[in-house]
Amino acid sequence: MARVHKADLDRGVESPLAAAVTARDAQTLIMVRDAIDRRRLRLAYQPVVTGRDPSRIVFHEGLMRVLDESGRPIPARDFMAAIETDELGRLVDCAALDMGLTTLVRQRDLRISVNMSARSIGYARWMRILKRGLAQEPTVGERLILEITESSAMLVPELVISFMDEMQSHGINFALDDFGAGYTAFRYLKDFMFDIIKIDGQFIRDISRNPDNQVLTQALMSIGGHFDMLTVAESVERVEDAHWLQQAGVGAMQGYLFGAPTVRPVWMADRAAKSA
Repeated sequence: MARVHKADLDRGVESPLAAAVTARDAQTLIMVRDAIDRRRLRLAYQPVVTGRDPSRIVFHEGLMRVLDESGRPIPARDFMAAIETDELGRLVDCAALDMGLTTLVRQRDLRISVNMSARSIGYARWMRILKRGLAQEPTVGERLILEITESSAMLVPELVISFMDEMQSHGINFALDDFGAGYTAFRYLKDFMFDIIKIDGQFIRDISRNPDNQVLTQALMSIGGHFDMLTVAESVERVEDAHWLQQAGVGAMQGYLFGAPTVRPVWMADRAAKSA
């Protein structure tokens, strides 16, 4: 492996690692731009189930996927970091919201959550899509959940708080995603009007055998309960972990144990069968 010398850094010479990261990010931008142009974006839906009765679905999260040239879905974690600060991030948010709202209009028995960045609040196209969707069907607002990560919410907390106040008058619910992984200041948490907190998966995986994660998760659940928010445990993959969470009184659970994200959810198959 090539050594990175301090003299090179002092002269502003880019290290081989930094050059590789830059090249990778450039390729990611090209891939996402091409997917947008060719309409190869999809939402993969994953169920969120109640803690008491996992057979009951509370809502589905719509997770963004880019389809590569072979049609293989590429998850958001593989490209969102590279595009978050670029306009492509806003365009992906627009596509996710548009697809989620379209599903809510077509399927009036569903509740769906869609991820968004705080940066999209001031993006005119994203706001137009939201307002148009709310006007299409009277119950859309009360069946829509917007998910914002901790790190994104803390970029512009005052703007997020103002936006939430406006949108909750339309019945929209808000979820704080990846709770515990970011840097939410508790002085802001009481001002945010989140209805749901989703505990980051790093605290949930293998929780039945990890005393440290048990203590941390109980603390996060206590915060959610104090602010009257539904607490969702993310990344639940083992039966033993689900049982521990149920005993702890978690409000809802999400993870591969209850269903993998799919771009072909059951309601889409039913609609295709009816039209055949």
